[in-house]
Amino acid sequence: MKTALVTGGSRGIGAAIVLALARKGFTVILNYRSDDAAASGVAEQVAALGGECVLARADVSDVAQVDALFADIDSRFGQLDVLVCNAGVLRDTLLGASEPADFDDIFSVNISGVVNCCRQASRRMVARRRGAIVNMSSVAATRPGRGQSNYAASKGAVEAFTKALAVELAPRGIRVNAVAPGVIETDMTRDIRALAPQELNKRILLRRVGGAHEVAAVVAFLCGDEASYVTAQVWHVDGGFKAE
Repeated sequence: MKTALVTGGSRGIGAAIVLALARKGFTVILNYRSDDAAASGVAEQVAALGGECVLARADVSDVAQVDALFADIDSRFGQLDVLVCNAGVLRDTLLGASEPADFDDIFSVNISGVVNCCRQASRRMVARRRGAIVNMSSVAATRPGRGQSNYAASKGAVEAFTKALAVELAPRGIRVNAVAPGVIETDMTRDIRALAPQELNKRILLRRVGGAHEVAAVVAFLCGDEASYVTAQVWHVDGGFKAE
């Protein structure tokens, strides 16, 4: 039995990742912060596939809650093979109009949440000398939009952290990669997609927005043995958005 923890797994890209890993035979621990109904709905979809999904409510920005989450994984499963840090928040605002809390909230989830989970996961993976970690970045790390200074900075930090952690853990047989989605059809990007859809599509080489399942497929690949020689990389799933 292989186990995978997916943070922010109750909707959007996270939910698609949970389903993709379940299809690969993983027992998936679905972490979410507050939406019990959405999380239960994803777990029901996993059950319909014949897979196993365990719900784990916790705020990844809270160290104590993360510690308790991993202690529960230890007691229930005794191992963790894969960590996918997907939990994230978006709060676009111009810097001059922003408040310190606008940055603090973004960084507490988007980077501190990643660090909190990677710290605990790496300790367990090092002991077994195996494992895979995938951290979710964004095309905004390298191609930010107007008002995304907070979000872009947090995702740039995720990419730098991912590469540094990959260097640290490679001698122990643990792979660490990041995936940077472009504009994906999710609730988080609804406002962005509604502003000027035709102009947006012109910036994407494939001339369309992506689906959550397309991002999940890349994440699932990086979590599996097929990617055994891949580490310290940022995989862009953006339809060519980054190329122009």
